[in-house]
Amino acid sequence: MQQIINPVNGPIKASITVPGSKTISLRAILLAALAEGVSEISGIYVNSAIRALVNALHQLGIVAQLDEEAKSCIIAGGGGKFPKRQATLWCDHSKAVARFLLTACAATPGVYYLDGPASLRKQSLSQLLHILYRQGMQLIPSDARKLPFTMIGADSLEGGEINLDQAEQHHFISGLILLAPYARSPFTFTMPNLLDQPDINLTCNLLSDFGVMIHRIHQGQFMVPTPQRYQARDYEIEPDLTLAAYYFAAAAITNGEISIKNGKRAQSRQKQAIFLSWLEQMGCHVHETANGITVQGTSELRGIELQLSYFSSTLPALLAIAPFAKSASKITFTCPLKEKETNLLIAIKAELTKLGLHIDLGNNFIEVLPGNMKGCIVSTHHNHRIAMALSMIGLKVPEMIIADDKKITKIYPDFFNILQKLNEKETIPITLQDVK
Repeated sequence: MQQIINPVNGPIKASITVPGSKTISLRAILLAALAEGVSEISGIYVNSAIRALVNALHQLGIVAQLDEEAKSCIIAGGGGKFPKRQATLWCDHSKAVARFLLTACAATPGVYYLDGPASLRKQSLSQLLHILYRQGMQLIPSDARKLPFTMIGADSLEGGEINLDQAEQHHFISGLILLAPYARSPFTFTMPNLLDQPDINLTCNLLSDFGVMIHRIHQGQFMVPTPQRYQARDYEIEPDLTLAAYYFAAAAITNGEISIKNGKRAQSRQKQAIFLSWLEQMGCHVHETANGITVQGTSELRGIELQLSYFSSTLPALLAIAPFAKSASKITFTCPLKEKETNLLIAIKAELTKLGLHIDLGNNFIEVLPGNMKGCIVSTHHNHRIAMALSMIGLKVPEMIIADDKKITKIYPDFFNILQKLNEKETIPITLQDVK
């Protein structure tokens, strides 16, 4: 189905409420389940992964009451262990949920069967399984590398040194960090460019929020001392700054003003907060008040040159702003890009080229030259972030038509309706539905 993006009549001004960070939501719920005492987690990004995690916690004997309308969850923690020593756990489509449950169950003496749909069964868990096997976990069958399988947890993880020789391996280690305070001996994590890994830093910050100390040894190494215990607390999830970035981009493109309620810049646990600094470098004004974060556009955007040590989920939003600047914008990557990241850049280049722009794309950089754009039918390449970025361009460029809106409407059913409201001076509530 096609979607026509109607340009706005002038600078937009809107206050938008976005849901909480899904990355923080998953971790906070698991931390509350491991803590001693009762916690309330509010502002949760409620999606299928959250439901799968809460349902699994129920199966493991943790009392957790999820209120989807209020976006909150009350959890009675198990003090680092799960009460039930036998359970069948469904991970839904979420590899993150599978990793978190796998690691948590590995530290509890019990027999647990983990499974998921066909899409998740294709995903290899071999690296994490190898580490957990050395920590005392057993598998049935012993050579299992993908779901489904039965695991036998240990009384606790052994601890010790975890050395990762490739920076991209960071994605499977967060669950192990979350369980590290309950290990027999301290865990020491060593990996390249550790401080440049957003998920690792976010995970470590959340440990601190729940009362666990992290010892930073040097840039590529940190230790989690033992024994430590998470303390129950009431915890509010901060707004999802990845999603917010695309609305901030709308303010930049239209020389308007967008406010995100409850957003915090200085206290943010999300690496995506750096997007606000990028906007300032391009000439936008960023203000933080007691009510949230406000971005004001400028009549003359400047081009930007960045060197990034990781691929940001907000990059498509930045590339949507770049064509409206007075000079070229160039982003250089100091880390190797994954195949899916390279493919995303190739797709963005293809669509911006259709609009009449000149884009240079190399092995480790992309450069966008400003120019006059003419609307046309563009493809999202089945990527909701590309869809959002191209839609923001359509707020200024007439006759922009999104050819395949299925992906974005599945993830975010109200997205195009909200675009129509951006001319109105009102608070726009946003509710995301399931992300598969």
